[in-house]
Amino acid sequence: MKTIRGAVAPVANEADAIGKAAVQLVNTLCQANGVEGREIVFLLFSATRDLDAAYPAKAVRQAGFSQVPMFCVQEMDVQGSLPACLRVLALVSKDLTTISHIYLGEARQLRRDLCGDDNEKSL
Repeated sequence: MKTIRGAVAPVANEADAIGKAAVQLVNTLCQANGVEGREIVFLLFSATRDLDAAYPAKAVRQAGFSQVPMFCVQEMDVQGSLPACLRVLALVSKDLTTISHIYLGEARQLRRDLCGDDNEKSL
């Protein structure tokens, strides 16, 4: 089993925007790592306090991941943290030799070391 992380920002605080961002994040994570839906053990989503219009899991279920257990939580509200950010932690049953963590948009600044932006220190 392996874990894969990802995030996307900024996300508009609208149900449709949160849903699209969550689906894009999960689809990109799966494609980049060669993971199929049946290989996902669970998905844990967190959202910053300013994203309260919808559960990201709802859109991901509707996009075809209906058999994957999912849980949504609110991210810690830390001063100076990246706003409008949706994060995911995926546990997969596939034995991956390399893992591609997915950081989209402004979320790349969260883990530049995992995005190929090694010239800057991660936050």
